[in-house]
Parts: sequence; structure tokens; C-alpha cells
Amino acid sequence: MKKKLALLLACTMAFGLTACGGGGTAATTAAPAPTEAATEAATEAPAGDKKEETEAASEAAGGMDALIEAAKAEGELTVYGSCEEEYLSLACQNFEKLYGIKTKFQRLSTSEVYTKISEEAGKPSADVWFGGTTDPYNEAVADGLLMEYEAENAVNLISDDYKDPTNCWYGIYKGILGFMVNTEELERLNLEAPRTWDDLTKEEYQGLIMLSNPNTAGTAKLVINTMIQMRGHDEAMEYFKALDKNINQYTKSGSGPSKMVGPGECVIGIGFLHDGIYQILQGYDNIELIVPEDGTSFEVGATAIFNGCTHPNAAKLWIEYALSPDCVDHAKEAGSYQFLVLSNAAQPEEATRFGLDMNNTIDYDFEDAKANSAKYVEDFFEALGSSADSRFKTE
Repeated sequence: MKKKLALLLACTMAFGLTACGGGGTAATTAAPAPTEAATEAATEAPAGDKKEETEAASEAAGGMDALIEAAKAEGELTVYGSCEEEYLSLACQNFEKLYGIKTKFQRLSTSEVYTKISEEAGKPSADVWFGGTTDPYNEAVADGLLMEYEAENAVNLISDDYKDPTNCWYGIYKGILGFMVNTEELERLNLEAPRTWDDLTKEEYQGLIMLSNPNTAGTAKLVINTMIQMRGHDEAMEYFKALDKNINQYTKSGSGPSKMVGPGECVIGIGFLHDGIYQILQGYDNIELIVPEDGTSFEVGATAIFNGCTHPNAAKLWIEYALSPDCVDHAKEAGSYQFLVLSNAAQPEEATRFGLDMNNTIDYDFEDAKANSAKYVEDFFEALGSSADSRFKTE
């Protein structure tokens, strides 16, 4: 019998900051290990070059040691996280265990973090941002809300596409945008699964689809930007007017639709397919993952430092940590199955097992998204007009 009872994630919106437990001092903990590429280069280099590279490596290690000591002297770190709370909690607990730095965290959607930090006007209530799609990060860059930091562990990124050109954010994972459908419900309704974005506007799907709220979720902002980049602005707005007729609810969180597909509260959910993988592995074998045949885009889950933060050295150490296997290799332990964008990380086999390809996406224009996301969201709501009603959830 297919699983029908809701096995929802144990992550509700935190109204206060959560402290990580079990943090020790770990005085002998070293910095993240040198990359494999750096080790090979040192081995293969001519004797004269080896001396220079050894000296450079020694200076880098000394710099990291100094950063660790300075971070420990600050003694605290506050993290706003926009990934799922299980991953956020695990990452913070591990950071505290490694470095003995008291680490507090709060889970907020990316648009909520952006709004909160904007309102705090250079006096942020947290030090770093962790996880969540980069469109709101890019808005924060444009507003001068994120600190430039040249991270040593950024050498592990598989491409410069996964970092901000001014070093204001760094990517840690990549998620593919698509559809999750309840196969049992589609069979009961005698409906075929949608295979393209245009399919979602068919009359037969009226009231069966869920998408997130672009006022609270970066996922929905990405959907808006994706349609504009694939179709052009005006055609995209007409598309959203047609799609809106079939939307049952716009959830607060980008992962909201994925959590409702398996139990049958939602027949078709639009979101990141790694969220669907988590639900399938929880026992919902009535979920099918669909990569749109007419093209799709992706998120880069990022991490960044807030300008004017209280603990800048601990924040910099967090960035180095987030860009290392010490952090990202543990993601799947918390049910996060995104593709990792670090060369020295261990890719979760679950993503490829379900047929996902991290490179089968459009060439997403981050600069256009950075410059225009806020305006595009306004245009989205203007296009929907009176349809912008109670279906848009903020709690």
C-alpha cells in the first residue's frame, strides 16, 4: 500500500534563534585540508617551483590558523539559513564542534532574509547567510548588504559560474527546477502527467498545482526569472496569468509544494527536484519527478557574509567551512540531495539515481536576475491583478 500519511519534515518556522548543542572547544582542530589539486601540483612541480609553492602554502596555512584564532576569540556566530532546517542545524552543529564557536541559527526563506537584512540597514542581526537560491543574494549584492571576502577554499569550486564576481557570495550546491506529480491522483483523475511548462496551463489541471510565493520564496523568483529568460518579459507575464488559473496555493516556502505531493494535498508541485527525492526516500513512491522537456533552469545554493556583521572573523571562517567537505559532504545525512559544486566534495548518488543531470539546464542570466528580480516580481503581481489573494501564503 502506497504511503498516504504525511511524513512532513520536522522543521517549522523558528521565531527565535536556535543554539547548537554539544559544541566543544576542539582546540586541536585544523583548518580544512588542502585541496587534492594543490597536493598534486606540489608533487609534480619542478624543484625550484616546489620551494615557492611550499612557502605559499605555509603562508596560507598561517593565515588560516590566524583566522581560526581570531574567530575563536569572537566566540559566537549567528546564521540565517534558507536551506531545509535539518541541513542548517547539522551544518551549524558541526561548525560549533569543529571550532568551539557558539553557533545560533534561524531558518528563513531567502526573500525573508533579504527583506529583514534590508530593513536592518547595515546593522544585521546575523553574521552569515547559508543556503537558498541566489536571486535574493544578488539583490542583496546590488544593495550593498553583503561583504566581499576572497575565500581560500573557493579554489575548490568547479567553475567561476558558482560565485559572485565580486566575491560577495559563493555557491555550495546546485538544484534543478522541475515538477513533482502524484501518480496515484493523476491515475484516479484519468490525467496524463505534464511534460512541459505549457502543459501546466491546460484546463484539466485547474486547482491541482502548487507553486511558492515570490514574496517569501526565492524558488518562485527563480521560476519568474526563468520564464522571462526563456520566453521574453511580456509572453512570460501572459503565461503566469494562464498558469494562475490552475494554482491551488502559493506556499510560503519553496519546498512547500514538494511536501504536499506525496500525501495527495497537491497533485502537481513546482519546485526543486531534490526536494522530491527526499520525499520519495521517505516512502512516497507515488511521486514522479519531471524535468520539463521545453527547458528548465537551476538554483545555486549559496553562502555569504552580511555587511556590518558583529562577528566578521567567525563569519569568514564559516565561509571557508561551507566551501569544504567538512560541511557539504554531510548534506545528504540531513536529506539534502542537491548536486555539489565543489571539486573535492562527494556527490550524492541519489541525484543521479533519479536521472537528474546537473548540466541539462538553460544558460541562466544571473546579471539580469540581479538587476531586475524585484521589478519582475512586481510585474508578476500586477499581471495577476485581483488574483493575488489569500492563496499567497506568508505563514
